[in-house]
Amino acid sequence: MIVLNRTNLSLRSKAALFMLSLVVAAAPLRAQTSVSAPVQSAAPASAPQTSAPSTPEQQPAATPPQLPSAQGAPNQDQPTETIKVQVNEVNLIFTVTDKKGKFVTGLKQENFGLLDNQRPPEAVLHFQQQTNLPLRVGIMLDTSSSIRQRFQFEQDSAIEFLLQILHRNDRAFVEGFDIQTDLAQDFTNNVDLLNQGIRKLRPGGGTALFDALYKTCKDQMLPLQETGAVRRALILVSDGDDNYSRVEESDAIKMCQRADTIVFSISTNISPSKDKGDDVLKAISEATGGQAFYPVKLEDVAIGFRNIEEELRSQYHLVYRPANLKMDGSFRTIYLQANDPRYHVRAQKGYFSPRPAQ
Repeated sequence: MIVLNRTNLSLRSKAALFMLSLVVAAAPLRAQTSVSAPVQSAAPASAPQTSAPSTPEQQPAATPPQLPSAQGAPNQDQPTETIKVQVNEVNLIFTVTDKKGKFVTGLKQENFGLLDNQRPPEAVLHFQQQTNLPLRVGIMLDTSSSIRQRFQFEQDSAIEFLLQILHRNDRAFVEGFDIQTDLAQDFTNNVDLLNQGIRKLRPGGGTALFDALYKTCKDQMLPLQETGAVRRALILVSDGDDNYSRVEESDAIKMCQRADTIVFSISTNISPSKDKGDDVLKAISEATGGQAFYPVKLEDVAIGFRNIEEELRSQYHLVYRPANLKMDGSFRTIYLQANDPRYHVRAQKGYFSPRPAQ
């Protein structure tokens, strides 16, 4: 079974649109094992060939098949039962924006086309226009020496973010990182404890960004045991410069994908021009289905947090069963696009299929 979060792509060809026959479950079926799923954003031209870290991405053979509305689909306004199942399903959460970056809500299942590993899914089981899935959020604050003068403002912005976004069923944790990670507060719904954790962090030392990201996804996100679908996200506040890590950037991204975790980045580089660190933050966020924000002044860090808050509450939820799934641990690409070229879909670029149970 697979839990998958998001896809971004750009695929439009002149090939005839393949119509997909859907099998819809009586209630949304959600995967119980966490295997990550990256995706590529949609654009009006033909899809550029991209790759998951260290994994070549394949060029799709045809236009993604349309996802028509299925007869008997659950009423979106009524609560739906979560059924615990052990089947091979992909749980995909994605965001749609217009050309100005404004979130687009209210779209229906038939407004999208989808390919999984270049093939249409075997069945679409559930589609929901807007979701309020429980959040599992981690705040990762760079506490290296390079951000010392900006650190208090970043602390204040992170606290305000948690105050605004955490609902009853949500949980969050807080950690700082330099050459090591400092888990100041583990998962909790108590904002006071999270506040105290953020205030305990102190800047100083080098930066092992990739090590911190790898370890956080492995230790905090991957072990999460959930009975239903949740959204896992990391908010990474850093300048993106790494001078101490032992793992590579691609290794950190792969671990985020395996842990089904989206990474949103807020750059602390407020200089007029972007540097190498900003490119690193962009690469990590795009590979995991998130987005990078680049404040032009210190006060804009808070705006980055607010944009992330809005996105986490403005998403779509799709559950499908992939065709020809092989239990070999390989990387499978996902191409999800809106049929309307005015809209841009942002999600993860694919996922790793599960391996056979030992």
